[in-house]
Amino acid sequence: MTIGNMESKRGRKTRKGKQIPNENAPLLPTKRHDESGFDEFDGASFSGAVFNLSTTIIGAGIMALPATMKILGLGLGIFMIIFMAFLTERSIDMLLKFSRAGKSSSYGDVMGDAFGKVGRILLQVSVLVNNIGVLIVYMIIIGDVLSGTSSSGTHHAGVLEGWFGDHWWNGRFFVLLITTICVFAPLACFKRIDSLRYTSALSVGLAVVFLVIMAGIAVIKLISGTVMMPRLLPDITDLNSFWKLFTVVPVLVTAYICHYNVHSIDNELEDSSQIKPVVRAALGLCSSVYVMTSLFGFLLFGDGTLDDVLANFDTDLGIPYGAVLNDAVRVSYAAHLMLVFPIVFYPLRLNMDGLCFPSSEPLVNSNKRFSLITTVLMVLIFLGATFIPSIWDAFQFTGATAAVCLGFIFPASITLKDRYAISASKERYLAILMIVLAVFSNAVAIYSDAYALIKKNSVASEK
Repeated sequence: MTIGNMESKRGRKTRKGKQIPNENAPLLPTKRHDESGFDEFDGASFSGAVFNLSTTIIGAGIMALPATMKILGLGLGIFMIIFMAFLTERSIDMLLKFSRAGKSSSYGDVMGDAFGKVGRILLQVSVLVNNIGVLIVYMIIIGDVLSGTSSSGTHHAGVLEGWFGDHWWNGRFFVLLITTICVFAPLACFKRIDSLRYTSALSVGLAVVFLVIMAGIAVIKLISGTVMMPRLLPDITDLNSFWKLFTVVPVLVTAYICHYNVHSIDNELEDSSQIKPVVRAALGLCSSVYVMTSLFGFLLFGDGTLDDVLANFDTDLGIPYGAVLNDAVRVSYAAHLMLVFPIVFYPLRLNMDGLCFPSSEPLVNSNKRFSLITTVLMVLIFLGATFIPSIWDAFQFTGATAAVCLGFIFPASITLKDRYAISASKERYLAILMIVLAVFSNAVAIYSDAYALIKKNSVASEK
């Protein structure tokens, strides 16, 4: 079982809940059509699908984007955000095109159709690596916001520490434990992704609240003349600073990865022809949020922007009610991430089940297996967030490996394989470009990070 295998495309409900007749369908329903809740489910709406896909996209990546502006400069950085949105839209279009041709109902089905069992397993492993990494990042940010963080040797107080002082119960470990038990676990228990449409809508609203407050702060400081004009282009002084530019690529890739949820959302749509407009609407909304967050975040903090820009909101902003606004920004985004968590967790659990129990009945029909996989993944993510100190470290690992495969290498490879001979010449050229860019930029990013880490350790040992 992989993403979206909750019901077959041939029998999926279309507008007004009517099913497409299939002359080869059995008279009695199969187990898959007997899954809990589908008898009363008439299909997801367009707005619900947009919110769910937007929530998949707008996660932790937005917090690291202002830091990429520090490396790329504002002009090149915004261009790269828009360019990555374009590539993402094209890669999803490739997936959907071959899904329709092969009557595939999941990303795993498309990969299996093109490359057999090996392709399906590669997809499942990539989803596991990417989504576990992303969810660890979510927990790290929530811990930073609520309990504080020490970045570059400087301690940045968390919201709870600022309100109540330093106590054992608002320490990082305890806060993350309570958040996992009281928030993540209940939200992760839904068995249909459309059940999360209301929390997704709320999460997008919270992201907009965060953006509006940050924009307001930036405008006030611009009017008062306390904000300097940011760099538009990168500051390249030597070969090392040039190679460092590529370290932002994994962050930009991770910011747009949503491919693993596209089929799940498509399978539940009331009208499956709406999936392409859903993708475009979600990418347009998220790109706008990303550009404005990067712009206003870099305007506010300039070269002092931290890897997690939320950690910057513990200083005196120099405006009236600055402390209140600081807390509002951090709390709104921490709440947003809590609501994003189940959207990303949903395909993670399905692919873990497909990898470990490929011949078993659908996961929704086995409460024991559902609970076991959910518990194991929750514990693993919690431990990862406890011991990984920086979101940049987590982004570099997942973005340079699994995320780039999910977002670009796999869709491009499916297009080049062209099992049904339906790829146009321009699509094949674009697929080649995606693979070359992905492999080269991420190889350089890994090299640059490894070189910086070795150099840092050598300097530390000399001291």
